[in-house]
Amino acid sequence: MDAIRLVINGTTHEKKMDPNMPLLWALRDVVGLTGTKFGCGIAQCGACTVLIEGKAVRSCSMPVRSAVGKDIQTIEGVEATPYRSLQQAWIDEQVPQCGYCQSGQIMNAIGLLESNPMPTDEEILNAMSGNICRCGTYPRILKAIKSIVERPSENNSI
Repeated sequence: MDAIRLVINGTTHEKKMDPNMPLLWALRDVVGLTGTKFGCGIAQCGACTVLIEGKAVRSCSMPVRSAVGKDIQTIEGVEATPYRSLQQAWIDEQVPQCGYCQSGQIMNAIGLLESNPMPTDEEILNAMSGNICRCGTYPRILKAIKSIVERPSENNSI
């Protein structure tokens, strides 16, 4: 076990952990941020998506050692960013059903908007295709993201 320092949602956390531990378990079990979910464990479903340096990554397959020194953002930190309006769009469009995949969906959407603030429908669908929603709310997810893209000045300059 090594003392590892992670910067998560702007806060530094220094904890003893195995540097090979998946970042997902460091977030959930070591740091106590349980908004990031375990889905498949093989980076295929997207439930564990977080942002590393503004890019969406699957935390279940990323070792902690690869996240050291990088800015990590989880769903818990979204409220303090301009992307809080994306969470509101999720609510307005009634996206969540069971809700299990939604933190990963939102984080993936933020990653998309960070790299492409004005994506087309096709770009949204392509970017979001790696996140599985067993409730099938894909049309609502598209609508929520589009509502942000179509009204950027009203949504904190997103």
